[in-house]
Amino acid sequence: MGVAEHYTYRVRWSGEDGEYVGTVAELPSLSWLSPDRTEAFAGIQQLAADAVADMLADGEIPPEAIADRAYSGKFMVRIPPELHRQLAIDAAEQHVSLNRLISARLGA
Repeated sequence: MGVAEHYTYRVRWSGEDGEYVGTVAELPSLSWLSPDRTEAFAGIQQLAADAVADMLADGEIPPEAIADRAYSGKFMVRIPPELHRQLAIDAAEQHVSLNRLISARLGA
């Protein structure tokens, strides 16, 4: 399967379709339906592998697997000033840094 082996797959029940749907985060346009959860997983994996093979054959670069990317642990978020103020108050009241407070809330 190559590159697609490290991709992020998910299988969930689709009430709308009445079947399990397999998806892959790195290739959001792809999905695979099956009444069987295991078959939905196998189907989306094979579909992703085929899509990557087609991309490579056409000289395209397939998306890098999320799991293989390096993350710095930093990102910027814009929030309303009043929320920023409230978070700063919450952090001060808990005797922690704003960063620690927000990191804990995001991880919850």
